[in-house]
Amino acid sequence: MPCPKKKLLEEKRRVKANSREYNDQFHYANNRIRTSKYTVLTFLPMNLFEQFQRVANAYFAVLLILELIPEISSLSWVTTVVPLVLVLSITAVKDASDDYFRHKSDKQVNHRQAQVLIDGKLQNEQWMNVRAGDIIKLENHQFVVADLLLLSSSEPHGLCYIETAELDGETNLKVRQALPVTFGLGAEISKLARFDGEVVCEAPNHDLSQFSGALSWNEENYPLTNKEVLLRGCVLRNTGWCFGMVIFAGPDTKLMQNGGKTEVKRTSIDHLMNTLVLWIFGLLVFMGIILAIGNSIWEHRAGIHFRIYLQWSDVVESSIFSGFLTFWSYVIILNSVVPISLYVSVEVIRLGHSCFINWDQKMYFAKEDTPAEVRTTTLSEGLGQIEYIFSDKTGTLTENIMTFNKCSINGKVYGKVLFPPALQFLPQKMPADFSFNPLADSKFTFSDHRLIEAIKFRDPQVHEFFRLLSLCHTVMPEENTLGELIYQAQSPDEGALVTAARNFGFVFKSRTPKTITISEMGKLVTYQLLAILDFNNTRKRMSVIVQNPSGQITLYSKGADTILFERLHPSYENLMSLTSDHLEEFAGEGLRTLVLAYKNVNEQQFREWLKIYEKAIASRDREERLALAYEEIERDLELLGATAIEDRLQEGVAETIATLLLANIKIWVLTGDKQETAINIGYSCHMLKDSMDAIFIVDGHTKEDVSEELRKAKEQMFGLNKGSSADCGHDEKLQDPRQGTEETVIGDYALIINGHSLVHALKVDLENEFLETACVCKTVICCRVTPLQKAQVVDLVKKCRKAITLAVGDGSNDIGMIKNAHIGVGISGQEGRQAVLNSDYSIAQFRYLQRLLLVHGRWSYFRMCKFLCYFFYKNIAFTLVHFWFGFFCGFSAQTVYDQWFITLFNIVHTSLPVLAMGLFDQDVNEEECLHFPKLYKPGQLNLLFNKRRFFICIAHGIYTSVVLFFIPYVAFYDATGDDGKHIADYQSFAVTVATSLIIVVSVQIALDTSYWTGLNHLFLWGSIAVYFAVLFAMQSNGIFDQFPSHFPFVAISEPYLGEEPYLGEEPYLGEEPY
Repeated sequence: MPCPKKKLLEEKRRVKANSREYNDQFHYANNRIRTSKYTVLTFLPMNLFEQFQRVANAYFAVLLILELIPEISSLSWVTTVVPLVLVLSITAVKDASDDYFRHKSDKQVNHRQAQVLIDGKLQNEQWMNVRAGDIIKLENHQFVVADLLLLSSSEPHGLCYIETAELDGETNLKVRQALPVTFGLGAEISKLARFDGEVVCEAPNHDLSQFSGALSWNEENYPLTNKEVLLRGCVLRNTGWCFGMVIFAGPDTKLMQNGGKTEVKRTSIDHLMNTLVLWIFGLLVFMGIILAIGNSIWEHRAGIHFRIYLQWSDVVESSIFSGFLTFWSYVIILNSVVPISLYVSVEVIRLGHSCFINWDQKMYFAKEDTPAEVRTTTLSEGLGQIEYIFSDKTGTLTENIMTFNKCSINGKVYGKVLFPPALQFLPQKMPADFSFNPLADSKFTFSDHRLIEAIKFRDPQVHEFFRLLSLCHTVMPEENTLGELIYQAQSPDEGALVTAARNFGFVFKSRTPKTITISEMGKLVTYQLLAILDFNNTRKRMSVIVQNPSGQITLYSKGADTILFERLHPSYENLMSLTSDHLEEFAGEGLRTLVLAYKNVNEQQFREWLKIYEKAIASRDREERLALAYEEIERDLELLGATAIEDRLQEGVAETIATLLLANIKIWVLTGDKQETAINIGYSCHMLKDSMDAIFIVDGHTKEDVSEELRKAKEQMFGLNKGSSADCGHDEKLQDPRQGTEETVIGDYALIINGHSLVHALKVDLENEFLETACVCKTVICCRVTPLQKAQVVDLVKKCRKAITLAVGDGSNDIGMIKNAHIGVGISGQEGRQAVLNSDYSIAQFRYLQRLLLVHGRWSYFRMCKFLCYFFYKNIAFTLVHFWFGFFCGFSAQTVYDQWFITLFNIVHTSLPVLAMGLFDQDVNEEECLHFPKLYKPGQLNLLFNKRRFFICIAHGIYTSVVLFFIPYVAFYDATGDDGKHIADYQSFAVTVATSLIIVVSVQIALDTSYWTGLNHLFLWGSIAVYFAVLFAMQSNGIFDQFPSHFPFVAISEPYLGEEPYLGEEPYLGEEPY
């Protein structure tokens, strides 16, 4: 059963533990999720309804109904029903297949097992049966079932560790802690079964970083924040077990609230085609009206005299009614101006383009045995029109693998030396030898032997440097199945730093809430952990206070240089200046940096500070008092040095970004990472450069602050006297990407905006200002953004810039923007396959995006445009011959061609050559596509197929139809053969026009084809040969004898073979008009 719907908008939630009866009164959703669109019963009506929303499908359905009316139809209904059913069937099968896999995925998730406390016992229940208020038991490495209030855990003080990659893309561990009042529940089922606390909290929403509520229990209220909540999609790590109370389930969870809606995606050519079909239908109606008026006039003046020759089955007395019937007859006859075969061919071409992507060995990632995969086959030409790319960072641009690259210790730089290009021939240093350390990580490499020597010679500053790295962190150690020591870190940076300390002889071994044990050069040492001074975005540093076995108390601190430099002892000014130079060097190489400092604290000083610390913890304004306490002790520090870590980019990322930028594609990075991390990656990718005119950072916490920061940025870029004119609905500059205000800005600028600022920037009264500022920047980086904000940024650009967008990511936190963009690309990375499952295209590495767009995308757009131009041309040329003929046949709705030629023209005679052009044609080869990225620009500007090109094709087709009709007409007029007999009969004229048409359109496609393959030759010359074979077969005596009613063109082939025509028992005088 689907989740029950809420009758009223939920303003706040009340959930009582272990009381389903109480919670049921609020009709909260259960834990079942549904991402599929159809059921067995609803599939057929819903799918047909969706398909007939396409103008073309609705048009052909109406046409089919008209063809079923014998009074107005000159053609068989088979000519329309067969291709229409074929198109509807192919689309329905594809939609059913896609939805089947969604059903399968939903079923797999909904049928997972969870341990639920029911009637005082833990029972296995399927996820979909979990409800708000249930008590759930989770074990290590299990996914969190729903949004839970953490009650207790196996770790001291109710701590538990979670991985949030499915939510925010970060693979680092995060800490959650149960309230002290519930931690005592432990794992005792009897206590948990008696727990009847009630949670009153916010209504379901998409905000991953905030949670507000209160727990009422035993007549006491306890405030709740996101630090006590486990969200669905997280994975429990390094925690034996924990118990939690379900607050939000199923579609109410924050993960599902951030999922976004699944919309049917169509390319800009699809939207243009809908408009063109309406215009062509207007042209069809216009021609039908002209011919209908002509019929009424002709019937009134001359038609009555012809009835002795052409008997009517039912005489139509009124010439006006005759014209009315003729109008609908011509609507049927002229419908081939937009044949349904056009849509069949388009789908075949798109399928072929999709297969080329799937088969491309140059987009195959052998390391993980992952090819490129097309998951939506209807968007191929859209890949050739991308103007904006929105990219995640972690796992998309980077490998999410941090490496300890360099360090500065006591004024000396250690690490890999980067030679300038002119000196690249010099031999590189061999990796350092860590054989002296049996606990070293074999995957770790470092290229400077001097640091090993300093360790072995027991340089006190070097030892203190790595001692700090092994103690000042929140890493959790564990052993794998092979007994090897591995680290689970809250951030990749911490993992890299602790691993570096491990290889240099300071091995972090274990920790308890009160101790940290490390191996110092082979000797186990246990430190008492006296206090942890947490890292946050305001402090930008972390410290620990430890006591060694000899009783010495030491504070170790690491953090941002701007923060720690302010807290150094004045005597370290010279060393600080030298280290600062080293940090600038590291940052120039795109490395992530931290400064390390420490100080020894005497016991009396520590005891005094501890009293301040304990009072701060117990106070109501806890955060402010703690900040003051930390400031009290984190001063007069002694500088040790700095670390430089490389968040290694995926192979080819910088080159790919550079090439895409040359193709006039703007790249915005949308990441959940902190600002410093995002900026460092920007430098690594060369999206940020020191040579830029300015890098604007928007970090305001209020609407006014954000507005002021954007205003200042615009003033610097546009000049003090240039006002804002960006209006989402009316500004042509914003709506037309070819006339954007960025063209008036001289200089390279970058914009970096934080998530809390983006909240205000995306509001209606600021979004235009934000967009105009961002769009004139060469680089835009949005950091600390939620999944929903990613989707909102994409939607804003779509709505106001009218630009074709592509979103690329690898985690569940990217699903919203992947769904919202015109084209979504999922990367098969370290964060599961959720992004891939919701994407239109999947690739294994970011660098393949270059080939996907500049080669496959460009070719697909080029081929589709040439196909459409030719298809409209040939069908206008084919159809308008009937229009001209109407003036010479009494406007009787008589066709020029026989019915079988009309049926086979688009299906057999001309279908394969144009398909070959649409599948294989190319103006330049793939190497030139990549070498000259500016060749991509015509797709962005819609130059190859637009309204202007469409009218040119129509004009060309009209001209061709005039030539095809009137030259044979003049040639046959009063013409006689060698025997003196008249040869101006209707059948000979029809065959001559049809043959001329086949030859002309075949020559035209030969001229239009830029790249010839064997299939192009086979299909073109083969189609001409098939036409003549069919012509002689259908005009033969034998087929007329067998099917005289279906093949009325009597033996027209014989005169051309020098034989007497067979006329049957009675002379054939042509079809009756009705």
